[in-house]
Amino acid sequence: MGEALGKPTLQMGPCGAVFRTGLSLCPYGRRVPGSRETVGGAADNGGMAETVAFGSVPTEVGEVLAAVTPVGVVAVHFRDSERNRERIAARVGMPVVEDERRVSEVRAELAAYFAGDLREFGVEVDWRLMSGSRRRVLGLLYESVPFGKVVTYGDLAAETGVPARAIGSIMGSNPIPVIVPCHRVVAGDGLGGFSGGDGVESKRWLLTHEGHLPLALF
Repeated sequence: MGEALGKPTLQMGPCGAVFRTGLSLCPYGRRVPGSRETVGGAADNGGMAETVAFGSVPTEVGEVLAAVTPVGVVAVHFRDSERNRERIAARVGMPVVEDERRVSEVRAELAAYFAGDLREFGVEVDWRLMSGSRRRVLGLLYESVPFGKVVTYGDLAAETGVPARAIGSIMGSNPIPVIVPCHRVVAGDGLGGFSGGDGVESKRWLLTHEGHLPLALF
């Protein structure tokens, strides 16, 4: 991948990925500073009841829905509907609660991002729907590819040892798009695929919004 795509430098450590923060992603029992989640272990929710709350934000790519547990954002969907809320609640295995206070931070950050006023999300992420190579690849992406940068499927494959085709499947199954920025992973000769929202058109919009879609990809 050339400099025109602004490829970040990713470095590998003994436990997997070494991120720009200098932290390594070890598979079992390694506490991540600044997070209430233990990688490979149980989430620390501070004793709060295991429930999920929902909030949505109108955007150019749809009514973006966020699901938040006591740990953090566990899912994002490009369409807010009762069916999607039910599916997410069933997937995390938690009852739904109305909790505006819990969802207010992610709603505010999503609104700011889509307005062009936010480049880096600060909300906590609940990784419980990801494990193994999926968690490792998406964790590397989350920590290493900031606003305005992209990498290729091949880049992530080379850094993680996961085949490029599997990288595409992992991006397509990312439960927290936008915040865990799978739209910033492109093919070596174009945009590549995208399963969220209106597909590739939503990916094109997000990359254009971030000011980093090369004209050659239009």
